[in-house]
Amino acid sequence: MTPLASGQPGPRPGGGPLAWIRAHPYAFDSALALAVVVAILVGAVAEPHGPHGPRFGERELTATTVVLAVAAGGALVLRRRFPRSVLAATGLCTVLELLLESGVPRAPVFCSVVIALCTLAARTDRSTTWRVGALTVLGLTAAAMLLGDRPWYAQENLGIFAWTGMAAAAGDAVRSRRAFVTAIRERAERAERTREEEARRRVAEERMRIARELHDVVAHHIALVNVQAGVASHVMDSRPDQAKQALAHVREASRSALDELRATVGLLRQSDDPRAPTEPAPGLGVLDQLVDGFVRAGLPVTLDVPESADALPAALDLTAYRVVQEALTNVHKHAGTGARATVRIARDTDALTVTVLDDGGTPGPSSGPREPGGGHGLIGMRERVAALRGTAETGPRPAGGFQVRVRLPLQTSQPTRAETPARICTRDTG
Repeated sequence: MTPLASGQPGPRPGGGPLAWIRAHPYAFDSALALAVVVAILVGAVAEPHGPHGPRFGERELTATTVVLAVAAGGALVLRRRFPRSVLAATGLCTVLELLLESGVPRAPVFCSVVIALCTLAARTDRSTTWRVGALTVLGLTAAAMLLGDRPWYAQENLGIFAWTGMAAAAGDAVRSRRAFVTAIRERAERAERTREEEARRRVAEERMRIARELHDVVAHHIALVNVQAGVASHVMDSRPDQAKQALAHVREASRSALDELRATVGLLRQSDDPRAPTEPAPGLGVLDQLVDGFVRAGLPVTLDVPESADALPAALDLTAYRVVQEALTNVHKHAGTGARATVRIARDTDALTVTVLDDGGTPGPSSGPREPGGGHGLIGMRERVAALRGTAETGPRPAGGFQVRVRLPLQTSQPTRAETPARICTRDTG
């Protein structure tokens, strides 16, 4: 597993000097402090306004200059840990240099302030940078103009103003870029961490969808096969003709189950084909065939399906079919002897309502509870309905029996089936 996938920040790209600086910050700051001290001392003995350019060794190096240079440069070793204190210390050294070395050419002690101010701007927020930066720039410039022996408009005074102002701006730019790069890196790491979680979530959703489809395909047909096989076994010796008829129903139900399983597995294997349908084909258009299967199994069903000239959205059509299939399967499995079922489908301008009722029949050993705790059929039904933002009501009827009532909102944005879902049909198939 990669560092990003495991939630740990990975190594930063690149290497060389930058990597060494990140790994040894105090060593780098010590070298920088030494370079600043050397630069101050060299600047103190150099004559910048010679007739042929700067000349070194023209001015005398005093003990005060050495002490101030070492103090200002040495403070930079702690610039990362105490940026405000280091800025105050270097600023104080600069002001002391202006006071104590009055009348002689000044040493460039203020270059330590430039580095300290840039560090402070890079490690704090923007408002702090501009407040402290403005105070430093104006304070040092005013001190140089008032305490120096040159005119206020001297080149050295303007240099202090320009260099300290640029240090604050450069530090703020470094901080902004660092924050931008950090945000991009954190976003990439977060995306990498959540990618595996998203993949697991999608796999779980797909497993639930496959399990729901297989349950709806298999449970109905296996229940019919089980009943017809029991009938055939019971009447095999006394009424062989009825036994043969029951075995024919077993063959037909098993063949239908195999066909639907083959279609479902084929859809799963063709998941990369964008033209392949995402749901099996059954819908309210073949509701008669579903009801006839239950009638042949001995369950009288009254079917009430009004005429509708408009095709239903494909997902809604399939969900309505699966609701009826699961409800009738539960009636066949759990209702008592002689139970009758009623299927009503009503459509208005806003929703499609599917209602399946049964009268309970005469209680027998095969009857049992039909609550979700007994299986996954009603759970899968509610999941299908919830996916379409519908409502499902299931429970016992006051007069006996059980009811399933589902309301599915019509969503015209969904693709519709080419065929009309159901014809006018109000009949008793019992």
